[in-house]
Amino acid sequence: MPTAARTALAALLTATLVGCATPSPPPAAPAFTATLTSPTNVVLHWPADPAAAGYLLEYANAADGPWTALQYLPPGRTSYTHPDLIPETPFYYRIRSFAGPVSPTVTAGRASRSGTAAQQSAPADLAATPAPGQNLHFSWTDRSPDEAGFLLEIRRPGTPDFVPVEVTDPNATHCALSLLPGEQGSAFRLRALSYGPLSPVVERTTGKD
Repeated sequence: MPTAARTALAALLTATLVGCATPSPPPAAPAFTATLTSPTNVVLHWPADPAAAGYLLEYANAADGPWTALQYLPPGRTSYTHPDLIPETPFYYRIRSFAGPVSPTVTAGRASRSGTAAQQSAPADLAATPAPGQNLHFSWTDRSPDEAGFLLEIRRPGTPDFVPVEVTDPNATHCALSLLPGEQGSAFRLRALSYGPLSPVVERTTGKD
C-alpha cells in the first residue's frame, strides 16, 4: 500500500477509535474555595455531599495549626461567611463532612426510648431536663464504641430541619444548653459523630481595614 494511503487509513482508524471510546467522566465537583469579598470578610464555598449529615468548618492562622472549630453546619449549606477578621492576617481553612447514628427526638421534660433508635450504636435514653435560667440539661446512654464526640441538634419551633447547636467530647453522657429567645419548645436529637476526610487547606490574607 502506498505511503499516502497508509497515512490516510491510519487517520481514519484513529478517528473511529476516538469516536467509540468510553465517554469522559463528568467534571469533578468544585473545590473548597475561599474568597475575600472585602478586606476583612472571607466567603467559603464547598461542594454538596449527599451522604453528609453536615459539615465541620475549621480555621487557623498558620498552615500547621492549631486548628479551631469555626462552625458546625447543616447538610444543606454549601457556603459560609467569616466576617470582620483581623486586618493583614493570614487565615487558613479546611472542611470535612460528618455523619453518625442519631437518637430519637426529645423535647424538654420528655425522655426518648432506646428501643426506637434506628441504629444500635445511636445514643439511647436521651432526656432533656429543664434547669434554672432558661437552661436545659441533657443526659443519654453512650452506645457507640468509637465516636469522635456527640453533636446536639435542635429543630426550632416553626422550622423544618435540625441544625447543630452543641458538641461534646467522646464518651460524654451529658451536656447543658442555654436556650435563646424563641427556642423554648424546640425539639432535640443527639448524634454520635464520625468525620469524613479533610478537604485541602485554603488560605486568604486579609487586607487593610
